[in-house]
Amino acid sequence: MYVEVVQGRTSDPAAVRAALDRWVQEVAPGATGWLGTTAGVTEDGRVLAVVRFESEEAAQRAADRPEQRQWWTEAEQSLEAVTTVRSSTHVTVDLQGDPDRAGFVQVMQGRTSDPARAAELMAQDPDVWAEFRPDVLGSVTIGHEDGGYTVVLYFTSEADAREGERKEVPLQLRAGMEEMDKLAVGPTDFFDLREPWLRSPA
Repeated sequence: MYVEVVQGRTSDPAAVRAALDRWVQEVAPGATGWLGTTAGVTEDGRVLAVVRFESEEAAQRAADRPEQRQWWTEAEQSLEAVTTVRSSTHVTVDLQGDPDRAGFVQVMQGRTSDPARAAELMAQDPDVWAEFRPDVLGSVTIGHEDGGYTVVLYFTSEADAREGERKEVPLQLRAGMEEMDKLAVGPTDFFDLREPWLRSPA
């Protein structure tokens, strides 16, 4: 899988959403290999979109289409800040339910001193995690350069997510969480998408 993480800023979330819907309706039908998009705008105007493709080649073919270039030229008008695009083939998908039914999405971005070990820790005890946090429908973890990462978490609802955050962590999971904290480099940024836009091929 190949993923592009697109970020910017806007004061007009409705215009950004309209642009995404226009892409899905008019451009996506010819974008062979597109798997889906998770996007939204935080309350402070930060735009984030995670676009998934089968491969880097599929993404490049989609980007080279005239329809795509025309759409992006128009869509950029709804953005106010310089847009950054980070791509990666280091992608791990973990599903416990149907992410397309998520009522709340939280994206975390940070950096770890040991990406390989962090991946091992995140893969541990999946059944215990599923029982502990049934509000989590799934996740997509994307590795970037220099130990950077983006993690997209799909929840049944924000209320369920906040309730889950308050629960006492089972003893079996604590050691792994503590080690993950020790591997963290610098602060972690959180993007709360309270009205997530979840799009996938029909």
